[in-house]
Amino acid sequence: MRRLLSRRRLFYHCLGHPGVAGLHAPGRQSLEDCLRATHTVNLAQGEAMQAMRAESSSARIGTAFNMSPCEPAGDREEDAEAAERWHRFVNLWFLEPALNGRYPEAFLNGIPEEVMGIQDGDASRMQAPLDFIGINLYTRTLVREDLGDERGIGAAPVEPEGERAGPRTDFNWEVWPNALRDMVLRITRDYDRPVIEITENGCSYADGPDAQGHIQDPRRIDFYRGALGALHQAIQQGADVRGYHAWSLLDNFEWAEGYAQRFGLAWVDFETRDRTLKASGAWYGEVAANNGLEI
Repeated sequence: MRRLLSRRRLFYHCLGHPGVAGLHAPGRQSLEDCLRATHTVNLAQGEAMQAMRAESSSARIGTAFNMSPCEPAGDREEDAEAAERWHRFVNLWFLEPALNGRYPEAFLNGIPEEVMGIQDGDASRMQAPLDFIGINLYTRTLVREDLGDERGIGAAPVEPEGERAGPRTDFNWEVWPNALRDMVLRITRDYDRPVIEITENGCSYADGPDAQGHIQDPRRIDFYRGALGALHQAIQQGADVRGYHAWSLLDNFEWAEGYAQRFGLAWVDFETRDRTLKASGAWYGEVAANNGLEI
């Protein structure tokens, strides 16, 4: 039996951008409240693990973490250090407490324990010995030093530009296949080769039916070919990857964006609810049937 504890997408959208944007319900914009909420989530994660273990000792339990490999935006050492702090903040803020019962050193002036409401005994309550680490990943993050950062991390994400930039999806997210390889290898190296599942990976493109009702979406095929190729490289270099889950089977209600962004391998007419397999869906089905693709 395999069970998934939780997802972390809200944290990435809320704190992963300058300021606390309040993009998702309940729309609050308090950095202190958000940090305190992350501690509550980490306590819940640990206690949920204990409860699930008590119910079924044979269950395989993991958590899906939203991640993005953090690269320095420039050649300065200060940018490299800022990217490392951002990595700890965005990628490890929920993973490190689960595996090691502590928060990573992401803040310039230390972990804001008082703001977060950390109490004696919380370290053990947060621990959740995961059987696998789920990774939700869509793109990479470029980071520069920003000593005026209101979070106290001294770092800020920046948009890739010029020759360093990849193409964009219709969500304006950069397509960077090596992001998946780099993130998987970083977790593999830093956490002693854990079992990994890619629990989300995909792209939003609005390609719709043509006059014959066919949906040609070659950009999505290119995205998945690049992502699976990069994941193959990570496996060749020692990563223990047990599964890959495309996001998503169907066009869906996408958080604050509603029905405006289409991630599906199948087109959904939101008026009639009719579903039509896209060219990418047929391609992905062949990959799954063959259990691989030519690299």
